[in-house]
Amino acid sequence: MLKEFKEFAIKGNVIDMAVGIVIGAAFGTIVKSLVSDVIMPPIGLLLGNVDFSNLFFVLKDGTNPGPYLSIASAADAGAVTLNYGQFINTVVSFLIVSFAIFMVIKMVNRLKREEEAVEETPTTKECPFCLSNVPIKATRCGHCTSELPVTE
Repeated sequence: MLKEFKEFAIKGNVIDMAVGIVIGAAFGTIVKSLVSDVIMPPIGLLLGNVDFSNLFFVLKDGTNPGPYLSIASAADAGAVTLNYGQFINTVVSFLIVSFAIFMVIKMVNRLKREEEAVEETPTTKECPFCLSNVPIKATRCGHCTSELPVTE
């Protein structure tokens, strides 16, 4: 059983999965920064200087009744808030990650189709005299020794 586990771990399945998780986590931080630092500020500016990460509804006041200027000040006062601005940022991040994954999968599928097309090119041809299979570049049949028509 230990030998099987060692083969499984070394074969690449676990290593590939670990690499994917690490790269995915790094990609997630890049996308989070892209959304919060690059994409959302111009959108907020277009909508009248709105900071999406700080949009919230107060569901229940805390020990210090509102108005709260930020989610942090509401949390410090013990208020219960519905943070829909952070949800908007998360949805935008999800859409960016989904699109990036879609593009990667599309590229991989295209490469697979190209590879399959290369594999489908014939490597043999049939001798018209004895009907044996011979290599595509052969000029004479290896079975009946007949001269074969030249194929391009």
